[in-house]
Amino acid sequence: MIRKEDVYQIGRITKTHGLNGEVNFNFTDDIFDRIDADYLICEIDGILVPFFIEEYRFRSDTTALVKFEDLDSADAVQFLVNCDVYLENKYVSESDEDEVSLNYFIGFKMIDGDNNKEIGTITDIDDNTENWLFIVERSNGEEVMIPAHEEFIASIDQENKTMTMDLPLGILDL
Repeated sequence: MIRKEDVYQIGRITKTHGLNGEVNFNFTDDIFDRIDADYLICEIDGILVPFFIEEYRFRSDTTALVKFEDLDSADAVQFLVNCDVYLENKYVSESDEDEVSLNYFIGFKMIDGDNNKEIGTITDIDDNTENWLFIVERSNGEEVMIPAHEEFIASIDQENKTMTMDLPLGILDL
């Protein structure tokens, strides 16, 4: 059985495409194209189910058409519409570290390395500027932006989904 803590969300199936069982897959991370994964995992009614990829092709920078094995009509794939799509964490660690998307860290707890206290949970990545930012939600609901710069990242614990940061003094007060 595939567990939620063993997978990494890479996108969502938004609709069927054509009559031959293709689905429109909006992805937040194209890691599935950079690694050798034979299947994608879809969450169906809270259960993670693997589906083997027959073929796929990109439509844009964020969309691909995917055809799964043994699902050969629009009716056969209709149940996949609006399902979240995942890859196993092992594929993320197998890929080149320089190519791992920062979106992988969404959901990680961010820890202040100076006092070992939780800063908050990474909820998003702001990549609208040259200097990317982690959007971190604090326990009081307030959001802070932390530079997503490798010199500030002291350690990453993938198993416990934590990222320890060595931040410049006062950055959390901005």
